[in-house]
Amino acid sequence: MARQSLPSPYTTLVSGTPVTRAQVVLRGGTTHLWRYGSDDAAADHLVLLHGFRGDHHGLEPIVAHLLRERPDLRVTVPDLPGFGASPPLPDGRHDVAGYAAWARDLVREVAPEGAAALAGHSFGSVVAAAALSGATSAAPLARALVLINPIPRPPLSGRGRTGVGATAVVHSLAGALPEAAGTTLLRHAALTRIASVAMVRTPDRAMRRWIHEEHDRYFAGFATRRSLLEAFRASISGSVREWAAGIDVPSLLVGGARDDLAPASDQQDLVAQFDDARLVLVPGVGHLTHYETPDAVARAVAAFLLSRRRAAPPP
Repeated sequence: MARQSLPSPYTTLVSGTPVTRAQVVLRGGTTHLWRYGSDDAAADHLVLLHGFRGDHHGLEPIVAHLLRERPDLRVTVPDLPGFGASPPLPDGRHDVAGYAAWARDLVREVAPEGAAALAGHSFGSVVAAAALSGATSAAPLARALVLINPIPRPPLSGRGRTGVGATAVVHSLAGALPEAAGTTLLRHAALTRIASVAMVRTPDRAMRRWIHEEHDRYFAGFATRRSLLEAFRASISGSVREWAAGIDVPSLLVGGARDDLAPASDQQDLVAQFDDARLVLVPGVGHLTHYETPDAVARAVAAFLLSRRRAAPPP
């Protein structure tokens, strides 16, 4: 008899969050996105990017808690090219530069006035930082930056480098195999579970099981082997640190105090690289703040966005 899946601990809150689905054409490909919260064009707007092997579903607990704190907000969450419902970029590489260029186009499409805040979780934090740091247009891209579980140094050089290195070997093998076999390996349930167990920190057994089931549902939702392997190489070699000095907007970093991919000391060093940034460390959690402590993340983000609104000059 099959084991029954656990309901999300956030089901009631997420199901009550207003959402519409849309799509836009960016860099020759279709990006699918979800718009949550207010439909008021004048409302504060947050554009939020998910991490490697994720999609918009993983960020819904944060979004739902954020809109409970600030029901006046608009939040846009896309599926990055090559993940979830969005097909790969037809003419670009799925590396940091490629995703950053896509993210700049996305923000200009959904918030052309430059008044949105740009945010990213995990690998999405690298993409968001690179997008803002590399923006060359005279018009501002975004008014603020929010990085959730930011990557302070390339994962191959961090505390978790042994596990990351082992994962890199598996991905290299998947790239060397015939395409069908390589894709099957990348989608193997054991690979998903090893990654999930390594990241989870909560002692709550029901929460742990639900997180593992979420990874089972969405971790394999990539489009092609090529796009996945390109994104993987970018995710283990890129970091926020290399872009921090070029970011000239107020920034918030929200990290887990027990994150092996981003130890607290590295996060404290990272925030010092920004011109104007603050760091909030959530105790007892690691890299999965979006699952384990979305309420704490949402409170920090809501307070930061409100402070930016109060600091904004009058129109």
